[in-house]
Amino acid sequence: MTRSSAIAAVATLALATGCWVVALRQMRGMDMGVATDLGSFGVFVAVWVPMMAAMMLPGAVPTVMRRAWSMSAARSLPLFVVTYVAVWAVVGIAVYLLYRPHGTAAAGVLVIATGVYELTPLKTRCRRRCRQAFGSGEFSLACVGSSIGMMVALVALGSMSVMWMVIIALVVSAQKILPAQRVVDVPFAFAIVALGVLILATPASIPGLVPSM
Repeated sequence: MTRSSAIAAVATLALATGCWVVALRQMRGMDMGVATDLGSFGVFVAVWVPMMAAMMLPGAVPTVMRRAWSMSAARSLPLFVVTYVAVWAVVGIAVYLLYRPHGTAAAGVLVIATGVYELTPLKTRCRRRCRQAFGSGEFSLACVGSSIGMMVALVALGSMSVMWMVIIALVVSAQKILPAQRVVDVPFAFAIVALGVLILATPASIPGLVPSM
């Protein structure tokens, strides 16, 4: 590890940490499980952008460090980070346009769909490219393809839920950093499907899914 790589990694993690602080403050009181209302577009963007930066930047650290090996690439690191977060901001616009407060049945179906997506060749290709890509555009799009299923699950379970945000952030970071292993990935996908089935069968058993009145 070179000094520039270490500095780039620390700076990226520091930015992610700051975004966690901002996101958690802004999300306070907004979580209503599947009934969460996203509010105005401006309020949503102000929450979504730091939330995505907090969740996604830690998993980008290996790529940031690889770029820092090259002086020419290192100079473009701020643009690389901004591009990555901007792509997730565009995803947020789609979420805002498509999202509606929903019931537990819809949440269960979407979580099952997430588990199925984890087993698809598209997920596998995107995850591999996310770990290998060097350019900001290719990396950003590949990582969106790799993590979009988990983002659907987040929106389905509670788009402003701190608990699900933390869980899914850990999952997507691990998938960006660690190589695919079927002995782990297949049981994990089936566990997500089982969670979706559990939501359909007994939604009250899932913490935070249906807020108490």
